[in-house]
Amino acid sequence: MRITKLNIINKKGYKLQAYLELPVNQKPNYYAIFAHCFTCSSTLGAVKNISRSLTQHGFGVIRFDFTGLGRSEGTFSESYFSANVDDLIAVNNYITKHFDAPCLLIGHSLGGAAAIVASSKLENIKAVATIGAPANIAHVKHLFSHGIENIKNENEVEVNIGGRPFKINQEFVSDFDKVNLSEVTKSLRKPILILHSPIDTIVEVNNAQELYLSAHHPKSFISLDNADHLLSDTKDSIYAGNIIGTWVARYFPQKENIMLETKGEQLVGHLNLIEDNFTTTIQSKNHTLIADEPASIGGDDFGPSPYEYLSAGLIACTAMTLKLYAERKKWDLQEVFVYVTHSRKHSDDLDIKIEKPTFLDHISKKLKFVGNLDEKQKNRLKEISSKCPVHQTLASKVIFNTTIIEN
Repeated sequence: MRITKLNIINKKGYKLQAYLELPVNQKPNYYAIFAHCFTCSSTLGAVKNISRSLTQHGFGVIRFDFTGLGRSEGTFSESYFSANVDDLIAVNNYITKHFDAPCLLIGHSLGGAAAIVASSKLENIKAVATIGAPANIAHVKHLFSHGIENIKNENEVEVNIGGRPFKINQEFVSDFDKVNLSEVTKSLRKPILILHSPIDTIVEVNNAQELYLSAHHPKSFISLDNADHLLSDTKDSIYAGNIIGTWVARYFPQKENIMLETKGEQLVGHLNLIEDNFTTTIQSKNHTLIADEPASIGGDDFGPSPYEYLSAGLIACTAMTLKLYAERKKWDLQEVFVYVTHSRKHSDDLDIKIEKPTFLDHISKKLKFVGNLDEKQKNRLKEISSKCPVHQTLASKVIFNTTIIEN
């Protein structure tokens, strides 16, 4: 995954800070824009995790800060709802001009409402996804209701929202009453995915029901069970991103996955040491994989570890070899389970006598067969499992040839 920082000028001339995240091959099939939640920014963990997940589905994702938030110019009082929509349109126009027209809008919380309204104004947007979005834009006014009365007597007042001070004015407050989101959603006529947690205490789940009933088909709802409003648990935001990426594929024509140049090899792997921790993207001609290290040793656990991939290769090869052998023999093998664990064990513990006792790589392989098989057939399948190509490669001496490719 590659991240590029962008500066986009909005309708008022303010500079919006944005980040464009690309798949590892740097050639996205489609572009998506992410609108963050009220008072949040594009660096929120959930925003980054969802964007990263979507890059694995071939998207280039633009996440940006609304006016007056994060590192974008302007003041928060100018970040009223209509301005949020204008910012989304400005970002859309910039990406269309400099890259390609975005096809998907994603919005979190109030950003979801802004995504619906913006998508109704942009022909190039073919689908929209909302996460924890309100059914009524004025829903957010309760967050600063304690300061609304004072605005009548003062041009600008400071309110506390989520433990942080923000300055608002009358225009900021009144703008939330200008748009009928239900009517906009009803007239949208674009595929919409509504994701919401049933235990959301900030924007209750009945908002999702109202949006769903307002929308026309094709429309979908996904329950984000046990998630909070901000999707603060990493697994919840990664799940949401993967769901969106899978859902929207139904509405976009499939494109050939153009990979990084493999330099004549079967696979290519890429790790950006500046942007990523251990997360490594691996690509073959038609598939993308993610490798990582577990959180217990400092990784982000976005994918299996290298040794888990090694074991996975052995598992797949073993199962496929047993299938072919059983079919050739016309045996009643209906299912096979292969359990593999890699570890390091001392030669003494393995009862292996060598000149200099030491730790050795040890692979435990356990087989479970489902079918009408006798003991002789099961034992033969056990023997055959050791003859699969990957097993034989691991058990033999391997010759490596490592070279450096110059830029």
